[in-house]
Amino acid sequence: MALLEIRNARREFVTPEGTRLAALDGIDLDIGANEFVTLLGPSGCGKTTLLRAIAGFETLDSGTLALDGNDISTQPPHRRPVNTVFQSYALFSHMTVARNVGYALEVRSVERQVREHAVAEVLEKVGLSGMGTRRPNQLSGGQRQRVALARAIIGKPRLLLLDEPLSALDRNLRQQMQLELKTLQNTLGIAFVFVTHDQEEALTMSDRIVVMRAGKIEQIGSPRQIYRHPKSRFVAEFIGETNLFTVTIDRIDGSHALAHTADGLELILPAGNCKPGGNVQVVLRPADFSISDQGIAATVTKAVYLGSDLHLFVQPTVGGPEISITARDSAQAPQPGSKVHLAYDPAAPHVLETA
Repeated sequence: MALLEIRNARREFVTPEGTRLAALDGIDLDIGANEFVTLLGPSGCGKTTLLRAIAGFETLDSGTLALDGNDISTQPPHRRPVNTVFQSYALFSHMTVARNVGYALEVRSVERQVREHAVAEVLEKVGLSGMGTRRPNQLSGGQRQRVALARAIIGKPRLLLLDEPLSALDRNLRQQMQLELKTLQNTLGIAFVFVTHDQEEALTMSDRIVVMRAGKIEQIGSPRQIYRHPKSRFVAEFIGETNLFTVTIDRIDGSHALAHTADGLELILPAGNCKPGGNVQVVLRPADFSISDQGIAATVTKAVYLGSDLHLFVQPTVGGPEISITARDSAQAPQPGSKVHLAYDPAAPHVLETA
């Protein structure tokens, strides 16, 4: 049985113009114990509303939330075995780190000795041993984030909710904390539900990603499934860089389909989901292409330096939109104006199920 079961969750808001807007429009989702699930989507897709509904800060208009098989839909936040780490951290500036972390135990009148032991233990888990006497303004952004995490996990919740907690950190620290969060989640054995609009964060940390759009779930899957096998154009374009082609299937040749775009660009695809004469949309990621001696003839139009890699934009000779590819940087790397040929593995293209 899933740790958390969400069934037909619906939450509506009324806009200033009087229009009813469904922030959650019939959401069904199961979250397993010790699973790291990321709610991913653009602003306004409903991911934060869903997180707040799980925490008890939003009341569903209809639907149910069950934790360990118990309906918690109407329980107030403090009655739910759930804790939340907010984007702002919300630390008490007048308290020490140790008191911030142990405040929930203090409110519950836990004995001082037991409380101090628990605080020391959790500070060690988040890498803040010896910092209990400091105050929040004496800490870096990453350290304050760890304090917020320690405060959230000291009560051993069944489920930890994280509302874009890394968004205020610089890139290097954010990447470091992504790995630390995943390691901490595995160590604690607590299910994490993480909200972000950052695709890299979602791909780096998640066991499963829930891609949301306009109050609905577009797709649920592992990071690899979401990236390599998006079901819709929205998911394909939202998750990472992509090249989309609308093609007509010419014929099936064994395990492959031969197809062409309206501009005359010829592509070879896996035959699954392809029928002669049918029109489909095809995804090829920039890393799927390589510079070769033969293949799609094109001209390099732009080259963006990314350190060890180059992001190249090339214009096929037959016309149509530019194709973006990733190439290794070297002294021989093609530059704008260079004539090139693009090759790819015929198994790499992915045919979308829906537009």
